[in-house]
Amino acid sequence: MHRDSERHKLFSRRAMMLAGGKATLLSALIGRMYYLQVIESDRYKTLADENRINLRLLAPRRGRIVDRFGVPIADNQQNYRVLLISENTRDIEYTLDILGRIISISPAERRRTVRDVKRNRSFIPVTIRENLDWEDVSRIEVNAPDLPGILIDVGQSRSYAYGADTAHVIGYVAAVSAKELTGDPLLELPGFRIGKAGVEKIHDTDLRGASGSSQVEVNAFGRVIRELSRSEGQPGAEIALTLDLGLQQMITRRLEGESASVVVLDVQTGDVLATVSTPGYDPNAFNRGLKTEEWKDLISNPMAPLINKSIAGRYSPGSTFKMAVLLAALEKGVIAPANKIFCRGYTELGDSRFHCWKKHGHGAVDAKEAITQSCDVYFYEIAKRTGIDRIATMANRLGLGVKSGIDLPGEKAGVIPTIAWKRRELDAPWHQGETLHAGIGQGYVQITPLQLAVMTAQLANGGVQITPRLTKLVGGYKTADASKSGDEKKSLGISSAHIRLVQEAMSEVVNNPVYGTAKRSRITEPGMEMAGKTGTVQVRRITKSERDVGVIKNQDLPWKERDHALFVGYAPVADPRYAVAVVVEHGGGGSSVAAPIAHDILLEAQLRNSADDGIAPSPNLKPLSGLDKIPEQADG
Repeated sequence: MHRDSERHKLFSRRAMMLAGGKATLLSALIGRMYYLQVIESDRYKTLADENRINLRLLAPRRGRIVDRFGVPIADNQQNYRVLLISENTRDIEYTLDILGRIISISPAERRRTVRDVKRNRSFIPVTIRENLDWEDVSRIEVNAPDLPGILIDVGQSRSYAYGADTAHVIGYVAAVSAKELTGDPLLELPGFRIGKAGVEKIHDTDLRGASGSSQVEVNAFGRVIRELSRSEGQPGAEIALTLDLGLQQMITRRLEGESASVVVLDVQTGDVLATVSTPGYDPNAFNRGLKTEEWKDLISNPMAPLINKSIAGRYSPGSTFKMAVLLAALEKGVIAPANKIFCRGYTELGDSRFHCWKKHGHGAVDAKEAITQSCDVYFYEIAKRTGIDRIATMANRLGLGVKSGIDLPGEKAGVIPTIAWKRRELDAPWHQGETLHAGIGQGYVQITPLQLAVMTAQLANGGVQITPRLTKLVGGYKTADASKSGDEKKSLGISSAHIRLVQEAMSEVVNNPVYGTAKRSRITEPGMEMAGKTGTVQVRRITKSERDVGVIKNQDLPWKERDHALFVGYAPVADPRYAVAVVVEHGGGGSSVAAPIAHDILLEAQLRNSADDGIAPSPNLKPLSGLDKIPEQADG
């Protein structure tokens, strides 16, 4: 009995302990369920929603770029592209193989896709091909069940309707490189483009806008069921330029076949009405992706189509530099306007002889006659009296050899040499013979066409400083004026009498029927007359034997050895509004090649009233004047 009683008590204790343990576990389970289902219900509901709801970033519409009259230069068009989301496919190579049977995929596109998949997070779509036609899109959609991770997206693609006509100004957009990723998720979107050159680059942030978002419901396989909400974001700002597109097109046609540059400025405001560099390139090719052959053709072209010669081409200015030399000499007082210097065709310095372009000389010439006839001997002499440092100071004041401040990337400063410059850059002393070379705009002197246009505009407006401006409006708001108005206008500090002398001389260059070096290119329409200065720049040394026999005609030389042709001018003479600089690489004589081009441009600008802000003139191009067929005439 005693043993049975002990066994019963032991069994009862164990049963109670087991029941207590079960009760404890059940209580913990109930508590945990209460915690998860009641207290943490909101959190887990959110997590569940995140598993079935995807938030996708939407690229904003890139802002348009228009000319001064509102004509679109850069716009957007629909772009169908095929994307790959790597997390939705088990085998990327297999998926690409299947897709390659439906549409053509080049080896380069396949390599790029695999590379981009490795670089990006698995849920980020990667672009395989863009600019698909409707047949390709249809074939992909029909075969969608066999293409896990593949989807069709409709985006925006940049379009440049005027191609090479505006390429160097507008620039282009292209895919974001690894170095350009900043952590901004917008830059990681498939097919997203950013500005790489020109206005597209300098205003990229304004043009880009702000991203939108889309909430979509997906099933367990990641397929989109429906869109729950959508926010389009903020479109990019519209950029209005100071360019007159019609004038820009006319100049491009006028320079066809040449390696050349033209800049046209409003002399009062500094507005860039046209800036052309030829040959150009198709910016649409950079947007879609250049082929290897296309890239090789561009970089091997001796006319350098990728360089914006207007702001990055550096040239000896030749005789177009003589106005700066004359103003420096007049300011220093080494010569008076009426003082004459005798030109016998050359001058001597030590045992060296410096020749004038006119073999037998110009005789006695004063300041105005020296500009009109472009007498080299006159400028050799006044340069020697003035000194290179004072010439450089005046040239810089006129805008030569310094960056202009234009709102375009890639501008070069050029070179206006000084004694200190040569010591610093070449570790050599300055020689007086180099001053004589600089006196006619050769030797070490290098400038850009834009700088020549700025100098000409400031001479035309009476010596008022301007800064060239390309951007007129950003998002409908005016930009800070590049030049001052009224009492805020800043003078260059050059004597008004000296400026008037140079203006009169530049008018004589074109309008003097006997001695003007550009007399055949004068504008005969009343009230539209132009003034200017020719320049012809040697790119090779003429030997003594060649000089004794006679100068070889440019057309008989290889293209690379021909002279550069330059002309700067403004119009109308009575009330200047337009300034132009023309540089034709290896074009020949400034009077026979560059001056006729300037004639056509300044006449067209006046007929179009390009500087006005009214309704855009007719885009139809006017017939060219035919002055490009004028036979060569001598000039400086």
